[in-house]
Amino acid sequence: MSDYKPLVGKLVINGALLCLTGLHIGASKDTLEIGGVDSPVVRDPLTREPYIPGSSLKGKLRAILERQKKLDSNRYSGQGVNRHECSKPTCPVCRLFGSTSKEKDEKNLPARLAVRDLRLTTDSKNLLQGIDTGLEYTELKFENALDRVSAAANPRQIERVPAGSSFDFELVYTVETEDQSQIKEDLGNLFSCLRILEDDALGGHGSRGYGRVKIQLKNENPALFARKIDFYRTADAEEKKKMEKVVQAFSSLEEVLEKVDEIAAFYGDGQNV
Repeated sequence: MSDYKPLVGKLVINGALLCLTGLHIGASKDTLEIGGVDSPVVRDPLTREPYIPGSSLKGKLRAILERQKKLDSNRYSGQGVNRHECSKPTCPVCRLFGSTSKEKDEKNLPARLAVRDLRLTTDSKNLLQGIDTGLEYTELKFENALDRVSAAANPRQIERVPAGSSFDFELVYTVETEDQSQIKEDLGNLFSCLRILEDDALGGHGSRGYGRVKIQLKNENPALFARKIDFYRTADAEEKKKMEKVVQAFSSLEEVLEKVDEIAAFYGDGQNV
């Protein structure tokens, strides 16, 4: 079978991720400081702003899809986490999120979905700069872990991004086929996972109320840009319009799902719709 993968186009999805409760995505703590935070959040080393690594969101969406499709976890990925990986292009999980081969007779499947790091929106950045928590942009959540035998309390401090904060996000889906059914399946899986995420949790300590989020695709700019490969080959404005389908902002993910057939047709029939 040929390893050739055509590049038909790109689908760019923009929006914001709103934290409905405090969010904790942890960073490694190399040093132990007296009075320091027990569990810090990941921060940009230059700006010191908290952010959500694209790998965190992508990994969560992948795990949701694996459970949707009832796929067995066959690969240990470290830190006690197992996940499904195979080399079958027909696998909806590995086709969308990628897989790395561990066997000689298997091949890598590059991910069709790219997830950018999520940065604080300008409004959230300005808001968090004005709060007085003793930390930059974040808050401390004080908790007690109880020993179930002795009932002794073990206090701890967990750093969180406060509820009400928003992060800009961008997802880029690479269109590798003109098969409309495959494009529809990939996009349908992606948007359904985003919907499930809203009733799940992102980051750590979700069972204790952390990490409840809402996806907001409605903003001042269009939410989706469907672009054929020829869009990137011309500087002519009129030609670019023919090669791009701009889908305006949505009020819900359900509305996006209603557009999946239309977006797939744009790539599949060779004509602008």
